[in-house]
Order: sequence, then structure tokens, then C-alpha cells
Amino acid sequence: MMGNLSSATEFCLLGFRGSPKLHHILFAIFFFFYSVTLMGNTVIIVIACVDKRLHSPMYFFLGHLSVLEVLVTTIIVPVMLWGLLLPGMQTMSLTACVAQLFLYLAVGTTEFSLLGVMAVDRYVAVCNPLRYNIIMNSFTCNLVVILSWVFGFLSEIWPVYATFQLTYCKSNVLDHFFCDRGQLLKLSCDDTLLTEFILFLMAVFIIIGSLIPTIVSYTYIISTILKIPSASGRRKAFSTCASHFTFVVIGYGSCLFLYVKPKQTQAAEYNKIISLLISVVTPFLNPFIFTLRNDKVKEALRDGVKLCCQLLKY
Repeated sequence: MMGNLSSATEFCLLGFRGSPKLHHILFAIFFFFYSVTLMGNTVIIVIACVDKRLHSPMYFFLGHLSVLEVLVTTIIVPVMLWGLLLPGMQTMSLTACVAQLFLYLAVGTTEFSLLGVMAVDRYVAVCNPLRYNIIMNSFTCNLVVILSWVFGFLSEIWPVYATFQLTYCKSNVLDHFFCDRGQLLKLSCDDTLLTEFILFLMAVFIIIGSLIPTIVSYTYIISTILKIPSASGRRKAFSTCASHFTFVVIGYGSCLFLYVKPKQTQAAEYNKIISLLISVVTPFLNPFIFTLRNDKVKEALRDGVKLCCQLLKY
């Protein structure tokens, strides 16, 4: 605890409550999730770059999405795992806390922008297939990806700056496993009402703003698919969008519950559960969502495994 200090120079993370035995079990579970996340997303990145069958806009965006998933889980999970091994509370410097929060929010915002772009890509593929290669050319794909990254990182500068301009005189103990903004606002002895409202508006703009093109795109996609006369044609068209749609539902659903609410200082346990969904579960599911329902990716994986086996024989 800080006593009556005017502001914090370091923060203590409470992490997860429970016995050391429970912490060791959680460590094993989260380490498994993290390992599979790294391996699965790395495989997607590699095959999207190497296999010529996957040199299309859809897999170009998927490769970048996998990079973002690796980043978002790496920003959070190693710190969380270290905290599970340490007895007592884990300390984090102010600089580390600022860096972690900024990177987490910036990568998350970039991911939302990219999901919106991927929805538009699927719309063009299904609704304008003859013009797909003209519209989604390499210049357009590179441009929208660069803009997504730039927007993601620039848009989170002010929110993080405003958060750490507050005075933390109540305590320096965060009831979380990382430097969560909601818990930081809870520790401030300043009036955070205006800051929280502005952060709420920004979250609405970022999350809902990227959700609108997704909703519009899928409205047209579903309408177009339903007009296809054959069942096999409808199934084939829907299969190209199913993975992205599944990921959108999971990603947007969890973030809407966490960030799009006027009061950012919600209950710590609720906050931890939703944060685990975003930083651990969703990145873990990403490789499975985009491989199990995608024939091209499965073919590329099978060929890659065969090639590796042949190389190991020599």
C-alpha cells in the first residue's frame, strides 16, 4: 500500500486469489494455452507467406491477424505467468505499466480495424467476385493494413496519456493480472468522470465504428448467398466467410462487454474473466477457427507436414 503518497512510481498486481497449488494449476493451463497460441498462429503466418496457394488478400489479412494475436497474448500472458509463480504480489514499474497498457490497447484497436477490413474483403469476394482481383489488389491490401496499424497505435496515445496524468494516491495495488485501465481509474483520487466518459466515447467509435462495416458487409453477403440456387453453392460461399464471422462474434462480444460502457471501473473479477477471454482464449482459438473450416489452409498444412517429414528422413 502507498499510504499518503501523491502518486505511484510502481504498481502491485494482485493477480489471482487462491492457494499456491491453485496458482500452479493455473500456470500449467495458461502456459499450455500460450504455447499452443504461439505455435498455431506462427504456423498460419508461415504458411500464408510460403504457400503460393494462400497468396491472396484473405490469407494476407489472416497472416496479419495472427501476428496481432501473438502480440496481444505476449503482452499479457508472460507477465501473468510470472505472477502465478511468485509468492505474494507482483510489482511493476510505472514505465512498464504504461508500456503494457499502451501496447495492449493499440494492438487491440489495430485488430478491430483489420476485422472490419476483412469483412469488406469477404463482401467483395462474395458479392463482386468478377471484380475481386481488381478491387482487392496488392496496393489496396497493403494500404489498408498499414492504415490499420497506424490508426491502432495513434488512437491510443491520448487515452493512455490521460490515464497516467491522474493522481494515484489511494493505493498502488491493482486487483488484476496486468495494468488494466479500469482498475487504474479505480485507484485515482481525482474526479475521473469526464475522463471515463471520453474513453467510453472513444471505445464506441473504435469498436462500433469497425463493427458497422462488418454488419453491413454480412447483410449483403447473406442476402447474396441466399440467392444462390444450389445448396452446394450456398455452402461453398458461406464457408469462405464462416471463420471470419465466428472470430468476429467472439472478439467483438467480449470487448463490447469490457469497454463499451460508461463506467470503466467495473468489478475486478468480471474484468479478469473478460480480459482472459480477450488475451488468452481468443488468440488460442484463432488457429483452430481459421484452419478447421478452411480446406486451402488444411491442404497447405498437410503438404507442409509431408515436406517436413521428408526433410527429416535425410
